[in-house]
Amino acid sequence: MSHFINAKETFVTDAIDGLLAASGGALSRLDGYPHIKVVFRTDWDKSRVALISGGGAGHEPAHAGFVGKGMLTAAVCGEVFASPSVDAVLAGILAVTGDAGCLLIVKNYTGDRLNFGLAAERARAFGLKVSMVIVGDDIALPDLPQPRGVAGTLFVHKICGAMAEDGADLDAVTKAAEDTISRVASIGMSLDTCTVPGSQREDRIKEGMAELGLGIHGEAGVEQVPLTSASQAMDMVLDKLAPKIGDGPHVAILNNLGGTTPLEMSVLAHELANSDRVQNIEHIILGRLMTALDMHGFSVSVLPVTEANAAHLAADAPMAAWPGMRALAPVPVQPLPDGLSPIEPIPSQNTKTRAIIEECCDLLIAAEADLNALDAKSGDGDCGSTLAGAGRALKGAMDRMPLADHTQLFRALSNELSQTMGGSSGVILAIFFGATGDACANGKPTPAALKIGLDRISEVGGAQVGDRTMVDALAPALATLSDGLAAAAAAAREGADKTAQIGQAKAGRASYVPEENLIGHNDPGAEAVARIFEGMAKA
Repeated sequence: MSHFINAKETFVTDAIDGLLAASGGALSRLDGYPHIKVVFRTDWDKSRVALISGGGAGHEPAHAGFVGKGMLTAAVCGEVFASPSVDAVLAGILAVTGDAGCLLIVKNYTGDRLNFGLAAERARAFGLKVSMVIVGDDIALPDLPQPRGVAGTLFVHKICGAMAEDGADLDAVTKAAEDTISRVASIGMSLDTCTVPGSQREDRIKEGMAELGLGIHGEAGVEQVPLTSASQAMDMVLDKLAPKIGDGPHVAILNNLGGTTPLEMSVLAHELANSDRVQNIEHIILGRLMTALDMHGFSVSVLPVTEANAAHLAADAPMAAWPGMRALAPVPVQPLPDGLSPIEPIPSQNTKTRAIIEECCDLLIAAEADLNALDAKSGDGDCGSTLAGAGRALKGAMDRMPLADHTQLFRALSNELSQTMGGSSGVILAIFFGATGDACANGKPTPAALKIGLDRISEVGGAQVGDRTMVDALAPALATLSDGLAAAAAAAREGADKTAQIGQAKAGRASYVPEENLIGHNDPGAEAVARIFEGMAKA
């Protein structure tokens, strides 16, 4: 897999300098590249307790992304998934620690424990007050004597960071860290492992499976399970966390492990908010916080909170990487504005008309995969799904359609497609049938009315014959419709096949696609029109 990097050797230092350049002057670093990579606050005056964390790169925005007011004072960065050296940690301590002392917040990995621990000993030899806490919040492997530190570490950063910002002393901050660590629990799930630049991705998790409890460096989890839905995934994670959730309010971190899309994360947030597995999660912190490079997964961390904890978690932390804490609440729903809902037609029955519409719908549903494959050449690969979805929706609406009145039927089809069919195709067809219905209402016969509908979509959408759109098949079909369905089907097929020779689309998403992707492949919209006319002619 390719990455946007310059070289493996400068991957981390380039990334740190990019973060600093975009910080608006809020962050600085020590002059120790490449071995000493320490990011710290430029506004730090050493009068308060310093908070220092860090570890291997690859978990961004942790840890350097959380350096700022109300969280970390400094982050000590290693190479990808590698602990920083003793000298690097000691440099960080010496750079930001004053008489108030510092707290080292360390995730429970051997390299981090040893390097941060030895650096703490050396700093104490300089006369500095240094405390160190070890975060081991991962519950995936219950028999592990040294549980791993994962996203629950962010609770420690935030609570202790707010306390230090308010002037709490080292003993109080250390006690709060230890208390938080004793109560936080985390577990993750992923659909694949991560890709370390310069290495091959491990093909461990098969298609259709998810791994529960894997580590943030791609370490194997406790088990692989079949994945059926986001709801099932969240339930499995919460089932593991449920014994750790007691009475009283809790806060959850829903953490993106790096490669999960924002859309998926919102679905997972919905499942977390509505799960019956846990009843006491009242607030959520949602975002990409403690990642594992590009891992397509998520983790959930839970912490029971006191009133003081909640205040510290809610306190201002202005760095871009911190999403803030929000209360979980029922989804507020307001009624649609007056005038938006269409007037419902009076249903009527016509067996022949119903059969024609249902035949067209079945044709679109059957062609879903073929049309998606064509659309993948010229668009985003969803044309077949969009049309098939419209077909399923129309079949379900037949009992409320005015099938005996073609004027009202065309308008009803327009309303139905505008509500149920996504993308530009839905809008175009809604305009087509709406204009056709208006023309019928003005006394035009159906063939002439359909041509008026075609003229309207060309006027609004801008597509003409030769532009590589559905118009290339629809226009010749309607032009020959008076000669019968067989002639219209033949004309539609000829028009659709001609689009395979058009290398430059002039309308629609295909207009952004290079010629080599288009030549030899029919436009999916035109192909859909041809298949409908062919199916009706055959029927």
